[in-house]
Order: sequence, then C-alpha cells, then structure tokens
Amino acid sequence: MLITSTVSLSSATASASAFALSSAAFANGGLIPKVHECTSGGGNDPAKKNESPPLAWSGAPAGAKSYAIVMRDLDNANLIHWVIYDIPVSATSLPQNVEHAYRPAVPAGARQIYYRGSASLYGYQGPCSPSTVNTYEFVVHALNRASLTSLTSSSSTQTAAKAIAAASIGSTKITGES
Repeated sequence: MLITSTVSLSSATASASAFALSSAAFANGGLIPKVHECTSGGGNDPAKKNESPPLAWSGAPAGAKSYAIVMRDLDNANLIHWVIYDIPVSATSLPQNVEHAYRPAVPAGARQIYYRGSASLYGYQGPCSPSTVNTYEFVVHALNRASLTSLTSSSSTQTAAKAIAAASIGSTKITGES
C-alpha cells in the first residue's frame, strides 16, 4: 500500500508539472534571435524587427478559462516588456509577430497592455540591452476566468501583472538571453 501511495503521489506531481511552454525561435535558456530584439535602442541593425517570438504551450490545468503572458527582463528590475491577456482557452500557441495593437487580430479576443518605455506601443517590446546580455522570462498563466474585465486600454503593465497573478491557477515559463 505504501508503494501505491508513492506512485499516486508521483503521478499527481507529474500531472501538476505537465504545463509546459516552448518557442520554435529559441531553446529554454538559449539566445533570443535578433528579429525579436527591440528597434528603439538606436542603431539601424536591419535584423532587429521587434517581432514577438512564437510560443506554444500544453498541459494547462483543467480549470483554465483563458491565458495571459507576461514577459520580464530579469536583469533590469523585472521590467515588464509584454503583457497579453484574454487569450482564449482554445489557444495553445501564439504566432511570431503578434500585431502591435490593443486588440490584435490573432489570437481573436486577446488584449495587450500599452508599453511605456524605450518605445510607446501596444504589445511586445523586445529585448533592448545594447551593452549587456540580459535574461528575459516569458510566463504563460492559466487563468480562472475568461476575461480580466478590470483591465482596460489604459492599464499599466504592473496593474495587469497583478491582476493576472491574482487570477492564475498555474503557470509555465521559459527564459532566453539577449
């Protein structure tokens, strides 16, 4: 009976950790390609296009009603570079280069927070570390509600991150260097 309990615990642990995130653009802990770097840091490198990377997730908690993604620069005071939320529960990925709009066309129904910093735009602001290599974290949160109705087009990234954390029933992450 003790062995059965141990096996059950192991199975429960495996199920709880099944939520996984990956990107076709870079391996976890790997280099983020230049196409995903910001264009607002000066210079005219044509390889830098400020395109969000493609992301794919699987194994979300059964109670998920929507998803949200928060990207942070871990080496710059956890500066938030991207918040996208109200991603439909039917979605299991985001394509490369999500439109810079409050309500991007893909994924339908999603909303993005306005980035106020080295650029001023809705959505993704890529890595902007011209003289250092920083670590960027992408976290997908499974949320307990279909829509974060308290957030609006003028909400800050910090307000959005707090609302997402409060509604999160599970998360998964990957990091990349740039």
